[in-house]
Amino acid sequence: MSELGSAAAEVGPVAPAPHEGVWRFTAPALDSSVPQSRHAVRDLLNRQRVPVHDDLIHGLLVIVSELVTNAVRHAALLSPEIGVEVAISADWVRVSVEDQHPYRPKAMEADDDETGGRGLLLVKSITLEAGGVCDVHHTASGGKVIWASLPLQTVPAG
Repeated sequence: MSELGSAAAEVGPVAPAPHEGVWRFTAPALDSSVPQSRHAVRDLLNRQRVPVHDDLIHGLLVIVSELVTNAVRHAALLSPEIGVEVAISADWVRVSVEDQHPYRPKAMEADDDETGGRGLLLVKSITLEAGGVCDVHHTASGGKVIWASLPLQTVPAG
């Protein structure tokens, strides 16, 4: 065996960073779940000491608010409970909101006179500006998961 091969064998697998993992919680499809979900995600990011800039945290929290609001407003009849998931790796963080409504929403431009209708457009804008991706997928149970994944731009040391 070459020296390189034996050295690689001794290193072993790389352990995940302490902040990596997947966390999921459920919430009732009620207006009060919007701020509760936002606070739960913020507290999770702080508790796990995820090394991110304040701008990224703010963007993630706006995304959580918009996705949970959409689930509460548009899916509550068929989905009295929603699921919120936060997945964190070494390079990215993904937030997902799942409900049991089959309707697949689309980001639309809202009229200037309307006070709503811009949530998914805002999610797409924040995600793209951060260099991330977002999408909607149907679940096996007939509902949907809307998610946004943003790259972790770590805070410089010092």
